[in-house]
Amino acid sequence: MNSKSIILIRTLFRGIGQIMLQENGWTGALFLAGIFYGSCISGIAALLAVVTGTFTAKLLKYDRNEIEQGLYGFSAALVGVALTFYFKPMPAIWLAIFIGAALATILQHFLSCKNIPGFTLPFIVVSWILLYFFHHVDIIGNSLSLAEVFPDSDDFITSARGFGEVIFQGSTVAGVLFFLAVFVNKPIAALYGIAGALLSAWLSVKTGEPIVDIHMGLFSFNAVLCAITFSAEKPKAGIFVLIAVVLAVLIDIAMLKMNFSVLTFPFVAASWITLALKKIMPVRWQFLA
Repeated sequence: MNSKSIILIRTLFRGIGQIMLQENGWTGALFLAGIFYGSCISGIAALLAVVTGTFTAKLLKYDRNEIEQGLYGFSAALVGVALTFYFKPMPAIWLAIFIGAALATILQHFLSCKNIPGFTLPFIVVSWILLYFFHHVDIIGNSLSLAEVFPDSDDFITSARGFGEVIFQGSTVAGVLFFLAVFVNKPIAALYGIAGALLSAWLSVKTGEPIVDIHMGLFSFNAVLCAITFSAEKPKAGIFVLIAVVLAVLIDIAMLKMNFSVLTFPFVAASWITLALKKIMPVRWQFLA
């Protein structure tokens, strides 16, 4: 295998790894393994989407370093997994994955050029549009691979599923793989992710959300992303993780009550608010460093 092939494979896996902000090929490989464990169709969709996103970036001559960091693969990959989660894998859905992955890549680049921390916003926007369209097209049926219901659970399983649901995976095995994938690259981020999952589950219980949904990780995956995003070695990082996680849970609950398709928007919105707070409060928290 020549060096170009190695770089391409590493770039594709990094693209998947960046779903949880990890620039690591091994992380991406474990994420992909977890997706395939849950659904081979979703695994294939993730691969198609990340390849499409990466080659779209290459075709449009985006920054080479950004491409190799996987920054044009993660939103595309999420689009692929989302569409095969919500809909049956009909030809129209595969075409939508291809188009959606390309559009997500273009939007990612636009946000980057404007110095806007987009996080998973390109995935959200493209998926919202496609979900709205296909929900109004009668020839497309809903997916049969819906999340399993687990009436019995514990803190470990709930937190693992919080990791899993970031990429639409409801199984404990996938969640554990995703946790290990983050731990391989950044242990402190994985541990903060567990803390975020547990805190979000506790907050959801206190606000009276459905217990089954909580145990499935549906109120935790946005919190996991927030915790990973603001994780750091310094103690003051915990303050901003706490703020982001609480905000993500509150936004998540509010969106569900308004019947919005949540996806990872609570993570993006909570992260934007927390970043704004970091800019106006850094000096006040210096004693925590």
